[in-house]
Amino acid sequence: MTRTPKTPAKPAAKTPAKAKAAPAKSAAKSPAELAFEVAAKPVEVVGQTLQQALDPLASALKRAALKRADKASRPFADDAAPATPAPAKGALPVSPLAVPFPKIPPIAGVQLATSRAGFYKHEREDLMVMRFARGTSAAGVFTRHGIGSAPVDWCKKHLELSKGADARALVVNAGCANSFTGKPGADAVRRVASAVAKRFDCRQRDVMVASTGVIGVLLDDAKITHRLPDIEHKLVDDGWAGAARAIMTTDTFPKGAYAEAVIDGEKVKIAGICKGSGMIAPDMATMLAFVVTDAAIAPAALQTLASLYTRTTFNCVTVDGDRSTNDTLLLFATGQSGAPKITRAGDRRLADFRNKLEAVLLDLALQLVRDGEGATKFVKINVTGAQTQASARKIARTIAESPLVKTAFAGEDANWGRIAMAIGRADEPIDRDRVKIQFGPLVAAQDGLISPTYDEGKMSAYMKHQELEVSVDVGVGRGSATVWTCDLTKQYVAINGDYRS
Repeated sequence: MTRTPKTPAKPAAKTPAKAKAAPAKSAAKSPAELAFEVAAKPVEVVGQTLQQALDPLASALKRAALKRADKASRPFADDAAPATPAPAKGALPVSPLAVPFPKIPPIAGVQLATSRAGFYKHEREDLMVMRFARGTSAAGVFTRHGIGSAPVDWCKKHLELSKGADARALVVNAGCANSFTGKPGADAVRRVASAVAKRFDCRQRDVMVASTGVIGVLLDDAKITHRLPDIEHKLVDDGWAGAARAIMTTDTFPKGAYAEAVIDGEKVKIAGICKGSGMIAPDMATMLAFVVTDAAIAPAALQTLASLYTRTTFNCVTVDGDRSTNDTLLLFATGQSGAPKITRAGDRRLADFRNKLEAVLLDLALQLVRDGEGATKFVKINVTGAQTQASARKIARTIAESPLVKTAFAGEDANWGRIAMAIGRADEPIDRDRVKIQFGPLVAAQDGLISPTYDEGKMSAYMKHQELEVSVDVGVGRGSATVWTCDLTKQYVAINGDYRS
């Protein structure tokens, strides 16, 4: 989570232009591969293009994503580890919507370590490092926030320079966002990358960095570089749970996901961790998310997959409607599984991998909502009958981010009038006399009126559930979208009112 300091910081350095996803190179590309490349372009360029795509594979992927959205938000819960430990000193009470951290086995080609750099006053680990095997591919999707941050600028620049080839390390700190810190912030990132590169015998540009914490505070890079000898000796193959805890800020539980897929008959693993609790309304990825696979996937294809599946996962969740300056999703492929190297995102051999990767990203994204600051309700918003997919998504997000709607969820009040208000406030095409609003299986309103079957008692009973679903049809087309959110409680105000104290 990132927040603004009490004292103004120096003006930030000019944020570099948005990094473009590198398309997979091919002399002759199939329709499926072309669809993936179109999907990998920035959201603002292809919103309508994606919705109107005729390619069967792209359409099938969208339908599959919606079907998976109907399943439980923890598709890998069967492999879950024991219940999340009690919060450490200085931590918030664990969210009532928390889920256990899954069992994640070692992923060939990556080692992890954590340490206490001292960005927090209380005793806790706040530094995480991953070291990757030579030849690891990397891809990233980053915030489009106007302020940005020094770590985001570094990753975007060096992924573009290296074309995502041979990533060797990832360094993440919690407790300081290093955003809006100008050239001194950029210099601090460079010094961290330089020190890690020397220790791991690689180039600076092969080191990715990420930070989260208070905005406007300059990163004390010495706190990180002084811990590198300790970090190097602590590197292990199975440190996923510790890594997830080390990157937490106001999170109340560590977040992880794991899946196995098959590529051309060979088993590959996919594991990921993320952090985020407040300032969640991603317009790229999430607060911070790091996913590693032992599959062998070329950087351009990996970038296409990261860009594509960000849209149906991280960009479909919101806690409070605020975007972060530091949002980062990094995807790494170590190539150590023994599966053949894949160079095209649309390769048929990647079918199972694509499904499992999207499932891992969705699992992580939904955990952000479950850990929303002060959240007591996990809410799924479905919108159908919109003119376009983009229109449906805007309506769904407007409902999900309305303070009036969210406080009604908190008060267990089936106030469908607030839903109707939010639908109209989205300023998208609707037919008022065909609008239908449902809470779970219960119809609240239809054909522009309160439903003749409306039952206040049944509605009130439904609203007491921890997990709620609101479905809206606006009656003008075939566009649809799903967004996940949480309620807005007094605890959200308390957490953010006291964030820096």
